Amino acid sequence: MAQLSLFLVVLLALVIPIFMARFQISNVPTAVAEIIVGIIMGSSGFNLITSTHDLTLLSNLGVILLMFLSGMEIDFDLLQRKNNPKGKSQAGKTVDPLKTAITAFIGIVIMAFVLAYVLRLTGLFSEVMLAAIILMTVALGVVIATLKEKDILGRPIGQTILLTAVLGEVIPLLLLTIYASINGGNAEQLWLIILLFVAAIFLLRRFKQPYLWFAKITKSTTQLDIRLAFFLIFALVTVAERVGAENILGAFLAGMVMKLLEPSEATKDKLTSIGYGFFIPIFFIMTGVVLNLRSLFAHPSSLMLLPVLVIFLFIAKVPVLLTYVRYFQKKNAFAGGFLTATTITIVLPTLQVARKLHAITSTQSDAFILAAVIVCILSPIVFNSNFVLLPEDKIKEKVAIVGANAVTVPVAHDLHANWYSVKMFTDKKNQYKTYDSRVENLTFLPNLDEETLEKDGVFDGDIVVAANRADEDNIKIARMAKEKGINRVIARLSEVDSKTLTEFNEKGIEVFNSTNVHAALMRAMIESPTVYRIMTDTKNILYSVKVKNTHYTGRQLMDLEFIDQITVSRIKRGDEWLIPRGATVIEPGDILVFSGEFKVADRVRDLLSKE
Repeated sequence: MAQLSLFLVVLLALVIPIFMARFQISNVPTAVAEIIVGIIMGSSGFNLITSTHDLTLLSNLGVILLMFLSGMEIDFDLLQRKNNPKGKSQAGKTVDPLKTAITAFIGIVIMAFVLAYVLRLTGLFSEVMLAAIILMTVALGVVIATLKEKDILGRPIGQTILLTAVLGEVIPLLLLTIYASINGGNAEQLWLIILLFVAAIFLLRRFKQPYLWFAKITKSTTQLDIRLAFFLIFALVTVAERVGAENILGAFLAGMVMKLLEPSEATKDKLTSIGYGFFIPIFFIMTGVVLNLRSLFAHPSSLMLLPVLVIFLFIAKVPVLLTYVRYFQKKNAFAGGFLTATTITIVLPTLQVARKLHAITSTQSDAFILAAVIVCILSPIVFNSNFVLLPEDKIKEKVAIVGANAVTVPVAHDLHANWYSVKMFTDKKNQYKTYDSRVENLTFLPNLDEETLEKDGVFDGDIVVAANRADEDNIKIARMAKEKGINRVIARLSEVDSKTLTEFNEKGIEVFNSTNVHAALMRAMIESPTVYRIMTDTKNILYSVKVKNTHYTGRQLMDLEFIDQITVSRIKRGDEWLIPRGATVIEPGDILVFSGEFKVADRVRDLLSKE
């Protein structure tokens, strides 16, 4: 029976996503589907799967890997003010994603404790702290997947929802650790948890440089990056247990350390494959298997708790709606509030800890799990049904060009509207008068000081191009843009001295020099006329795209369904340029340089770049 249960669980882990893809069930998270199937096949349904020693071990490894991968989801760049610039929201207001997310989450915490006390006063559930922790959690993995599907992670509302979810995973996990220490009789040793964070920092500093070396020598038979990941997991899980903390906190910190080591896309893909390909589905299926609905329905008090919990899980996130509605369109603020109500990834480990501490009965735990499942089904459906992609959400990158002249105006017109939103600025009255009627978004700048540039939104975009006629102006603007945290800064310079060029190279500022460009085009016309025609063709376009869509990784070029409609000229893998061949296998993070007809090339770029 034990072997049959293991076989059925592995079979279901394979069949469930195939079934969902075949019948196009996209609104329900795969994790929720796995729990539901586990309920049907377990003690609440046909009782075909029972909990065995092997399945329990694999399930425990699954929850540890789930927390590890959750830690790897944290985007630390967003938490830094310089990498978290203010932007225009859908309501036309300036929004600071980090500040807005913190405000929303403070509201969630207050509301969660209020609702937890209500549960205690009504006699439905007496553990205020535990209930509050569960009510304030947000399923970061579900949120990221949903935002990626809408392709709005880089937009102000996407960043705000993401940061709210990050707080909704990190803060409850820390509170759970404190709660478990106090209720587990280790309150006097609570300070030892500091040692866990010290260990995490030590491992990060110890492996920061060696990891770069690992990436160079790793081979298919050694996989040092994956070995290091599992070493980090078990090292910090062991430390966590020794200092009286929960092992899930150790696994979560291991994920954060791995993220800060800046692993390659290939490494992330392998770790995700190991986790979500095998261990994590077993954890979710077994969660459903051990969930006993018959016992829940036989206890009126626990059964009464179920609808109340579903309602409270939504009410706890009302502060998100009230905060978002100040900055975003009402319908999208409503959708964002519902999405943050998803709560499954932290709830399940939390209930595991609570059962171990005997702070909750099995029927109460089942009620919490079932409530979380119901909310996880409803929330993405409500989000997808109500969220409306506005024009600004569909723009991939915002470009600010300072300087309106015969070079920049044609470029602004030629940049593809599906990929770029262009704003132009000039401090020259005559240029403003000349081009105002020809450029849709042209702003006159009274001067080029930092305050004026920031006030008029020059630093609100993703790319800043300093293209005035005066080199000193462009150098000044480029330096300011980089200091403001702009990802890409391009400076037009007629003369480039070695000191400035060295400085710009170190800062990552790109230099456009007309003389060099004209010479390069002339050389291309003489040496490679085909390349020149591709660059100047008005019917076709040349693109470079970083492959993020895992649907197209691990496949040969010849097997891509659109390969006959484009021409792949080069593939950049790390620092190496590859000559593409039909048998070349695409890896995560590869940069493909290809050309094709506008409409086809746009579609291919969109497909390959989706995460």
